[in-house]
Formats: sequence, C-alpha cells, structure tokens
Amino acid sequence: MAERWHPLGVETRPESWFEGWFDQDYADLYADRDAEEAEGGVQTSIRLLPELREGPVLDLACGSGRHLLALRRHNPLAFGLDLSPVLLGRAPRNLKPWLLRADMRHLPIREGSLTGICLWFTPFGYFGDEENRSLMASLSRRLRPGGVLWLDYFNPFLALQTLVPDEVQERGDLRVHIRRCLEGSRIVKRMHLLRLSTGERREALESVHLYQPAELTEMAEQSGLDLAGTLGGYGGEPFAARSPRWIGVFRRRA
Repeated sequence: MAERWHPLGVETRPESWFEGWFDQDYADLYADRDAEEAEGGVQTSIRLLPELREGPVLDLACGSGRHLLALRRHNPLAFGLDLSPVLLGRAPRNLKPWLLRADMRHLPIREGSLTGICLWFTPFGYFGDEENRSLMASLSRRLRPGGVLWLDYFNPFLALQTLVPDEVQERGDLRVHIRRCLEGSRIVKRMHLLRLSTGERREALESVHLYQPAELTEMAEQSGLDLAGTLGGYGGEPFAARSPRWIGVFRRRA
C-alpha cells in the first residue's frame, strides 16, 4: 500500500505545536488515559477541595471531557474549555452545552467569577516562559477570593531521570516512533506516526516547559495564589522525588 503524508505534519512550528496536534492521533496515542483514571483523580480533588462542588468551576484544556464528566456529577455548574475542535467533538453529547472552544491565553471568562479552575494532565507550560507566567496571572484573576486552582503537572525530577530518548509504541492502528530530549528548559517529544491500515504518515511535536515545583509555586504566589498543598498522584498521596505527578493546590488570596 502506498504511503501518504498527513498535511498537518509538514510544517509543524515549535512555538505553535499545540494548534494541530490535539486530534484523533493524539486521542489514540493516549487512549490509556481513561474514564476510570479521571474519576479517581476528580474524587481526590473533590475530597481535598470541597470548593469544587459548588459555583462555576472551569476544567481548562478539557479535551473530550473525561474529567469534566466526572466533575459534573458533583457540580452541575462545572464547564470545560479547549482549543481543539476534534477533541471537543469527541465529548459525550450531554457535555456539549457545557463546552467552550477558545485559546487559554485569551479566556472569555469574567474576572473574579470562578470558584475553581482545574488543569489535568499537564496542560500548563505549552508556551514561552513569559506567556506561561501571563497565563498563571490570568487564571488567578478569574478566581473569586478564596477560589482554588488544581494544577496537575508532571514530576520534573522523575521525568528527567526516566527520559527514554528513543522508542516505538503501538496503539491499535497507530505506530509511533518517539524521540525525546531536553532542549534548554523544555522537554521535547518528536513523533513520526504511521497509520497501519492506510499507510498515512505524519510528524508531530510536543514541547513543554520544564518547571521545578519551586518555580511553579513562586509563579503562582506572584499572581496572588497561595500554595495550600502538593500531591504526588491522583490518589492523593504526598509528593516525593519518585512520584508520578506534581499536583499543586492553590488558593486565591482575599
């Protein structure tokens, strides 16, 4: 069968990699991130932050809504926002009225209107440092005094220790050759994807700023957010050097 190149894979610009990547291929590659994992993480967040049960709560970069679906079982005012029309289109029908499509750098949400904001599965750090800091300040401004921010980020210590520079993964019909490296202050993943059934190929990129926990905490505090605690995983376990995640829990100052 003849091989074909996906048009989105031809001119991937590093500074805008996120604009074309979050599509069906992305969903297939991360299919192991399922509803059960989302339910467990949301249960933990609700237990530790009862504020998430009431008032408007934003699931930022919600994708197809697996966390939002779980969150709305506890809070009927929870809603989601994402840039990807493909992922938003994959959301369950009953979530459609509660989804917005927008760029997180330009949130169409009134300042001081939210009880909480949740960022699941590392949607922070996509941009340059200045824009990331601007985003943190923007999130803080949209919270009410006493409002909470749940920031789910990878553990930078573990990520560097376990970085696999070259590997091949298969997810159903998708075969992906992945090359990872540290470029300056960013973890970069370059992917060559092959659809086995059609021979279609494309290139894709992920590039996330690697912040230390102290840097994220300082950035949040400068934006008016106080650290209320840190976790090492979706079960609520304390953060340690080998924890799978770094989850920062912040509260907006009065």
